[in-house]
Amino acid sequence: MRPSRVSYPHARIGTRRSGNNPRTPTKPAPADVSVDDRFSHELEAWLEQDGPKSVGSLTDVIDEKSFAVVTLLLLIPSALPIPTGGVTHVFELIAAVVVAQMVLGREELWLPRRFREHQLGTTMTGKAIPRVLSVVRWFERWARPRFARFLDLRPVKSLLGLFLLVFVAAAFVAPPFSGLDTAPSLGVVIVCLGIIFSDVIIVSLGLLVGASGIALVILLGSVAWRLL
Repeated sequence: MRPSRVSYPHARIGTRRSGNNPRTPTKPAPADVSVDDRFSHELEAWLEQDGPKSVGSLTDVIDEKSFAVVTLLLLIPSALPIPTGGVTHVFELIAAVVVAQMVLGREELWLPRRFREHQLGTTMTGKAIPRVLSVVRWFERWARPRFARFLDLRPVKSLLGLFLLVFVAAAFVAPPFSGLDTAPSLGVVIVCLGIIFSDVIIVSLGLLVGASGIALVILLGSVAWRLL
């Protein structure tokens, strides 16, 4: 007889369980079950549901840590080597609006109606996001809340927003079809995953990748300028 599988309650990103009732003590999840694996589940469910796939519809479904979630998804096309048809600059502009609000310390995401209703397109929903889901699941296996309270401090959020804004700007100004926007965009994606999982190690890794990408853009740009 095959052993029955143990299911764990599904919860939204960022929610906390009180567990203060002595009659119903909570059992910790096993070590091989990630606390935040629900993010990939919610993202996959959003892809499979009917209706328009826009930035606004995503924030309606995934409200917690929406700044990081929206920024992550908007920078996925720039971080992956896939043809995007020139839509990456549009997504990067929207991402700049999002992370600028992080810098200003806003608690609730605001987007112009035109940006909220902008359709992500089949390239995003059919290729980019499904491809990055495997990456998200890999991070979920190893992510743990590390210095979560530190990441929740408003000055820290503003500082991370400033770093993200610099990375997005570097991806935006990178020469088209050069591939130099990949590393800064990948840094943004990894930092956002660290914010979603409240893991300072993943955030630090993303900052390192993004900074390396900016250094590469500056180095190759200076070489190209000298050759002109």
